[in-house]
Amino acid sequence: MNGFLAAAVIALGAGQGGKAGAQNLIAEVLCGAQDEIHAKLTRQFGVVKTGAGLRGPEAVMELWTNPANGDWTLVQSYAEGRVCILAMGDYWEMTAPDPTPQSPKG
Repeated sequence: MNGFLAAAVIALGAGQGGKAGAQNLIAEVLCGAQDEIHAKLTRQFGVVKTGAGLRGPEAVMELWTNPANGDWTLVQSYAEGRVCILAMGDYWEMTAPDPTPQSPKG
């Protein structure tokens, strides 16, 4: 996944004007316009949105996965249109929920 993250940093940072400074680079590379980030995730990395959940009135958490190789990306989308990549990893596996959840011990 380190190669995937490096590619994402390069691909997402390419249009950012190359500003110096680690703090600025992280903020600019991992966040961007929703259309731009979603298009790059889909087109360049082959991931598709496989899940989403409301985080609050202004944000949605999205899980993007690549069914061919198991890469995954956790994205947070904000109501105003900004999107941030929060985490990436390898070997995503879909699991079925346990039909009989354990009750909390108390």
